[in-house]
Amino acid sequence: MSEHPIRLILSDDLSRSRPTVFFRALLAIPHVIWLGLWGVIAVLAVLINWPATLVMGRSPGWLHTFLAAYVKYATQFFAYLNLAANPYPPFDGQDGYPVDLTIAQPARQARWSVAVRAILILPALLLVLALVGDSTGGSFGRHSNIDFSLGLLHVASILGWFAIMARGRMPRGLRDAAAYALSYGAQFWAYAFLLTDRYPNSDPLAALPELPARADPIRLESQDELRRSRLTVFFRLLLALPHLIWLALWGVLALFAAILNWLATVLTGHAPARLHRFLAAYLRYQLHVYSFLYLVANPFPGFAGQPHSYPFEIHIDEPQRQSRWRTGFRLILAIPALILLSAYGSVAGVAALLGWFACLARGEMPRGLRNAASQSLRYQGQTIGYLLLLTDFYPYGGPIRDSGSATDPPAPQPQPVHALPELGLS
Repeated sequence: MSEHPIRLILSDDLSRSRPTVFFRALLAIPHVIWLGLWGVIAVLAVLINWPATLVMGRSPGWLHTFLAAYVKYATQFFAYLNLAANPYPPFDGQDGYPVDLTIAQPARQARWSVAVRAILILPALLLVLALVGDSTGGSFGRHSNIDFSLGLLHVASILGWFAIMARGRMPRGLRDAAAYALSYGAQFWAYAFLLTDRYPNSDPLAALPELPARADPIRLESQDELRRSRLTVFFRLLLALPHLIWLALWGVLALFAAILNWLATVLTGHAPARLHRFLAAYLRYQLHVYSFLYLVANPFPGFAGQPHSYPFEIHIDEPQRQSRWRTGFRLILAIPALILLSAYGSVAGVAALLGWFACLARGEMPRGLRNAASQSLRYQGQTIGYLLLLTDFYPYGGPIRDSGSATDPPAPQPQPVHALPELGLS
């Protein structure tokens, strides 16, 4: 597939000014006012752009230029507000900001898709709420089973604020998570404003210009082919019930094993091999179940969590020596990761819901939704593995390419974290 007409550009160096970060909300007030004023005019422009595009088959050049500048400016402003970039943004959406967009020139659009654009955009609205959040203060989320009041962008921003105050840098994982949300948000608004008829791409692996090369002790290995059985998809929740029951029972034993593992690791600095194998099997099985439930993979999983037994696999390295003090405070240190995990959980839930309808219609899981859910599950595996003391490497919060790709470059071994201020979710 050709590149999306709306692409994110990242030239941010992760360094941040503590004073401007501390007062970021206050400094953003002039932009908030200007964004609101420009937004009123943008809405009027969209009301003109819709019938014009419907008649001409493409957006008029001057309207396209005006709305494209607004989308660029809004992306730059929200990147600044949510700490994905450091410099004070310009007020006109000009090129050159560290988090920027390239927006293609007007192209021909299918008139039928223009006519029903307000309906076609509804599925993307659910995902953009999970990624960017509900600007109405959670009113949308109160009428659904998923809380949209804080999206992935806002959670990454809040956690990043504390990390920057401690280190003077935005952790790359949090910056990339925010950039993924900003990229999808920009594509969403470009589609809504009729700047393109290409649907927003939900794939986190395609959102960023480049992905980091990593070899984490807990990492994703995926061999999924996207094909899905409509029959098993339709009854997926019912089919998953035996696994959910068994997972809950196994979880009780895993809790006691985790307590024993914590005591042993605090005393010796090393997780006992048998406890490590038991907890690794539990985590592997947990990810098998959730990947089946969330349509990330198709086959019915086994009940034992055997390695290399499922298309969606979490590879867990053998036990290594761990810092005793980090082990002693593991529950406290894991709190930021658990907060970010809650945001990723909303993303996975929406991806599964949208994927369910897509699988029934097409017989396959859209790659973007599959990758959005799989990245969420990868972060879940790293977070739970960190809690279970399978590793003391902190979960990486941004998108990374899975190790099943033959085109991946060699990944260097990550370095251990040696001080509390470095626990900024990588």
